[in-house]
Amino acid sequence: MKATIVSDRSEHYPVLLKEIISIISPQNGGTFIDCTFGQGGYTKEILKFSNTKVIAIDRDIETKKIANEIEKTFEDRFLFKNIKFSQLKNLKLKNENVKGVVFDLGYSLNQIKDNKKGLSFSSKGKLNMKLGLNDFSAKEMINKLDSNDLQKIFRYFGEEKDAKKIANKIVYERINHEIDTQDLVNIIDTVKRRKNYKIHNSTKVFQAIRIFVNKEISELIYGLINATRVLKKGGILAVVSFHSLEDKIVKYFFRSLSENKSISRYQPIIIQSEPLFYMKQKKSIIPSKQELSQNISSRSAKLRFVIKKKDFYDFETDVFEKFKSLIEVENISYKL
Repeated sequence: MKATIVSDRSEHYPVLLKEIISIISPQNGGTFIDCTFGQGGYTKEILKFSNTKVIAIDRDIETKKIANEIEKTFEDRFLFKNIKFSQLKNLKLKNENVKGVVFDLGYSLNQIKDNKKGLSFSSKGKLNMKLGLNDFSAKEMINKLDSNDLQKIFRYFGEEKDAKKIANKIVYERINHEIDTQDLVNIIDTVKRRKNYKIHNSTKVFQAIRIFVNKEISELIYGLINATRVLKKGGILAVVSFHSLEDKIVKYFFRSLSENKSISRYQPIIIQSEPLFYMKQKKSIIPSKQELSQNISSRSAKLRFVIKKKDFYDFETDVFEKFKSLIEVENISYKL
């Protein structure tokens, strides 16, 4: 998943690019992992420095087309893997000097414009929202789960106040026909009756469905944990998030491991007074006025980063317990 600023000219802008490059300092060399390759914005900028190597990851197989082009120029310094970033641990990185891992949790312009993916409420046809390597689609979710389950998903993942009414209306409407993208938009419009003109009626429900279909909560948590494991001492972990659930998880994970909560399971002599991370800046970084002037779509982006202080591979974290309620809702997927 790779975020872009979508302008009226439909150009691609990697969000907070200057800030990311300033933080991870590729001019000092090393291996960098781009966990959300997308259209390759971060990767291309990092590879401008001759003493760098990039391992790029993306669950969307369509991104391989762009990766293939980059590989032609940087064959010895670029590697692409079509995997989910939760699978970072499957990469053989023991001999790599991993100095930075970057996540951009948004979507590329190509993904947004792809009607087959159906990420936008303006899309036509069947519901989908799969970003790649999925177990089920939005179509199966909307047309199979009961009202109570749908309500939980809309409320927890979309913070949708009308979750119950929308869920009940979906179940009622699907008795006679399968719900597609525009059917769902119409159902939401019927329930909400344009109560908020600043935000499209379908925004929160579509966000919730996308999170559920792609298991974005557990993906992010496992991604953060495994990224922390592969980083070398002094390495940077940086994440750009775009909605409150993502930011809460990232913020908690970073803060908890920057305090006295990190300890190696295999080195009991290490005491908890030595945290795993150093948080140089507690406040999130947001787009500059210049970036916002190029396109307002970047306004929700928040960048947080930490520096790994120790070369520990194993460490303790209570992040799953902290977000247990979200994981439980995500696990409704076992019914599909």
